[in-house]
Amino acid sequence: MRKILVAATCLCAGSALAQSKSGDWDKIVEAGRKEGKVVVSIPSSSDFRKGLEKTFERRYGIQVESVTARGSASVRRIADEAKAGVHYFDLHLGGSQSIITGLLPEGILAPVADYFLLPEVKDPKNWWGGHIWTDSGKKFIYTSLAYSTENFWYNGELMKPGEIRSFDDLLDEKWQGKMGFLDPRTPGSGASLWSYMHELKGEAYLKRLVGQKLLLGRDQRVLAENVAKGNLKLVMGLTYYSFAPFVKAGLPVHPLPEPKEGVYISGGSGHLVVLKDAPHPHATKVFVNWLLGKEGQDIFSKTMGQGTRRLDVDTKALSEVGVTAAKDIYPPEEYDKRENNSEEKIRTIRIPAAALARKLLGR
Repeated sequence: MRKILVAATCLCAGSALAQSKSGDWDKIVEAGRKEGKVVVSIPSSSDFRKGLEKTFERRYGIQVESVTARGSASVRRIADEAKAGVHYFDLHLGGSQSIITGLLPEGILAPVADYFLLPEVKDPKNWWGGHIWTDSGKKFIYTSLAYSTENFWYNGELMKPGEIRSFDDLLDEKWQGKMGFLDPRTPGSGASLWSYMHELKGEAYLKRLVGQKLLLGRDQRVLAENVAKGNLKLVMGLTYYSFAPFVKAGLPVHPLPEPKEGVYISGGSGHLVVLKDAPHPHATKVFVNWLLGKEGQDIFSKTMGQGTRRLDVDTKALSEVGVTAAKDIYPPEEYDKRENNSEEKIRTIRIPAAALARKLLGR
């Protein structure tokens, strides 16, 4: 059984945030305390929610109201409320596709760099690859993570990892009716994997894969539970944080080794946007600088099992859950070749692949 990543880190006494003596910064923090809270839409991870709420409030005396849901559902709510003139959320943190298709076109996002105040956040030298933006305008969607992940998870009592070394092995008839896939018709890691398979293997391959009678699902926990309890041997498109409760419970779920086709670099849930007319503007500034600082990225990376780009955060232990931070193995110039979360890749690769998914699987 793999060691479990700790859910949160201890407070970092040497943090630049704690030591900041800037009069302007202190005034912003005090104004944030008067606002009382910051409202953040985040991925559905109880460890991440608890880690950020407890640490941030203890650090600054500002409450974090976390709203957890699948990214596409949160984005839909934020967009609908904005159209109705409702400003409830301050920030959203999640996958890139739902943001690019659901928030960016609505004109409701504020320039994120305007919220970079502390040197440890502003200085691109602290980040692998410098500052990386997901939107083509390099303004509204900041990408704090970059990592490769094994998003094939299996039940160790039902199969051996050596049985699948290539995407082609998934087409063996012995897997028929025994595999699950996070629904690729909606934005998320399932759609990301599906588009990668489409780019590498083509439409004919995906037709044969669909013929394996995949169990499709949009509820990540339910899919993970099906593998943990042995109802499925393997599921595709899920990553560590979906399996974390089952790993901690000692159930036999493990990530498969990297297939011979390789894996892409993902931005995971680390795409940060700030909403225009945020109801708690000062608390939002404090939260952005904390989240993108060493302490915030350390907690994010460990609880979510996703690799930060911050150079001062140790990400080596992520290998225990099948994740490798890009900064630990790749030079920065590899990012453009391997990433799959930019606006350009979403529009040219992932949206067409999602259209194929709807064609093969129905609406």
